[in-house]
Amino acid sequence: MNQTNKRDAVRRAYAQIATGGCGCGTCGPDPQTLAQSIGYSKQELSEAPEEANLGLGCGNPTALAGLRAGEVVLDLGSGAGFDCFLAARQVGPTGRVIGVDMTPEMIERARTLAQKHGFTNVEFRLGEIEHLPIADESVDVIISNCVINLSTDKLQVFREAYRVLRPGGRLAISDIALRKELPQRIRESVAAYVGCVGGAVLIDEYQRMVKAAGFRDVRVTVKGGSTCIDSNTQDPLGQAILEALGEGETVEDYIVSVSVEGVKARE
Repeated sequence: MNQTNKRDAVRRAYAQIATGGCGCGTCGPDPQTLAQSIGYSKQELSEAPEEANLGLGCGNPTALAGLRAGEVVLDLGSGAGFDCFLAARQVGPTGRVIGVDMTPEMIERARTLAQKHGFTNVEFRLGEIEHLPIADESVDVIISNCVINLSTDKLQVFREAYRVLRPGGRLAISDIALRKELPQRIRESVAAYVGCVGGAVLIDEYQRMVKAAGFRDVRVTVKGGSTCIDSNTQDPLGQAILEALGEGETVEDYIVSVSVEGVKARE
């Protein structure tokens, strides 16, 4: 697949998820149970609309970010708005949260939930994370949850993140990365790419790209195995990935969830 085909495949898959289809984790464990297993507390789950939790995450970037009242937060690949709604509670009425997603169906769902549940300090914008519809140096914190691995130009994502952050702004990302290179049969699989596996990069490469974009104090911390796909998954994407593995291999031999942090230096 070329980059355009990969992007289109991702958009189609997540449009289906937004309207009730299956995706990475969404046809396996209950999304609330999955969220607790990757770091969300019961209190946090009670503070966001349950309909916004589609079971698509691999960590809790809002906890990693240490959000403060009054801050402006940007969520890259915001989906149905789950992390945006949590962030909105934390930054309060003097703060603001912006979610950017390239899937119109996700944006529509998130906007509907924001209106339904009275979130007035959240907005959702249609756009690609490689070309953010955000002004220069207008954001205090950038979060993202298991999305950047889907990008076909990850370095450009981090360059854009750097551009829109104010000096002193920080990056707090949950994502997945590779312990070792994936077998070719998985790298070439459309299902593996859409399912957050085929596009993942090695841990060292991930850290190198964040630094290359200009960030300081970059840390990539391994959190554990991928919780999105297991041997009991009913998700068709997950099943296709498992079938591509060799005898005796597991997803965790290759994939781990990571937390990624960085800071834009003050001028």
